Amino acid sequence: MLNRLTNSLSRRRLLAGAAASGALLAAPARLRAQGAALKVGVLLPRSGAQAGIGQDCQRGVDIAAAILKDLGLPPLAIMNADTETSVEVARARAEKLINEGAQLLIGAFDSGQSSAIAQVAEQKGIPFVINIAAAPPITEQGYKFVFRNFPTAGMILGDAFANQKEVFEASGKAPKSVAFLHVNDTFGTAMKNGIGAVMPKFNMPYTIVEQIAYDPTARDLSVEIAKAKATGAEALLVVSRLNDAILLTRELVKQRWSPMGVLSMGPGWYEDQYLKTLGKLSDGPLSFVPWYDPNKKVSKQLEAGLAKAFPGINLNTNHIYTFEALMVAADAYKRAGSSDPKALADAIRSTNITDNVSTGPGIAFNAKGQNDKLKNSGIQNRGGKLVAVAPKGAANAEVEWPVKPYSQRA
Repeated sequence: MLNRLTNSLSRRRLLAGAAASGALLAAPARLRAQGAALKVGVLLPRSGAQAGIGQDCQRGVDIAAAILKDLGLPPLAIMNADTETSVEVARARAEKLINEGAQLLIGAFDSGQSSAIAQVAEQKGIPFVINIAAAPPITEQGYKFVFRNFPTAGMILGDAFANQKEVFEASGKAPKSVAFLHVNDTFGTAMKNGIGAVMPKFNMPYTIVEQIAYDPTARDLSVEIAKAKATGAEALLVVSRLNDAILLTRELVKQRWSPMGVLSMGPGWYEDQYLKTLGKLSDGPLSFVPWYDPNKKVSKQLEAGLAKAFPGINLNTNHIYTFEALMVAADAYKRAGSSDPKALADAIRSTNITDNVSTGPGIAFNAKGQNDKLKNSGIQNRGGKLVAVAPKGAANAEVEWPVKPYSQRA
């Protein structure tokens, strides 16, 4: 009986080993040399004040595998971590992922958290591909293992002003004054500081009559809207997050103020939760942000993948740049033929992906690890959907400006 059991187990092991060998031999020689899938640590704020956005970024991770496979890129082994919307937690979780075997890091949506992760990655010599974070200093530190496929605050501002002028010209109407409301976190402060340097270069038709900073975790923004309304500004210029964008809109309705529209230069106003929470009141805001070119082939694949996995969810910045960060990792792993950190970093440095999703010519990094070829888009909320209205070459709709007053909506 014991001999039969031993023989049976031996046969099973032999068959399993043969099957494994067959699977390995069936793989391309280059991937056999690489061994197992690259271990990628994905750090996102899945809880805390930015939980909704972090969870949305995760959707970009969830739909990536099949598309990367279609593009001929190797598989990735994802190791997830929650930064809890905390800089200190982000730093600790990055160290933990590396200690647990992560060979490359991706994250973290927020500039403060991403800065902390960058410090850890550089110290440990592990490549870090930033999915979303715009604070310029991150790629000004001389880091050798940090790469950002996302525009800096200055790039976002420059394209935002250019696309705003295109929108105003197309509609034939431009505001002469705006009130600028912004969150006081790392990103909001970087954007505020950048406006003074960038805006004069574009000869904008409006002046900023008031700058109003606020805490993104605030639960009441009535004072901020009342202050903006009192200026008589014709439009709102904003840098927000999700929860405060909802609060600001509700205050606009409550205080019966309908400016020409909202000109956003950050997240919040295009999020699905914003659209679903506010219904018809969510129509109209224009967001001038890093986006995707709806005319690109891979964009259509990403849209289809998201629609299949998450029906009713609109493709947005969170999915796009998280997916592209994974694309950068897989592409570098394929070309490096190794999971060695230095080999991976060298491969990322020579990235040249033209078949991508984001607006612009593609993905490549300069000597500082920044993709400086990225372009941004102007998008508008329209009936619970998001349409691209600028720049002309990456648009799929015409702008509606000024927007319909809140009092005239059902």
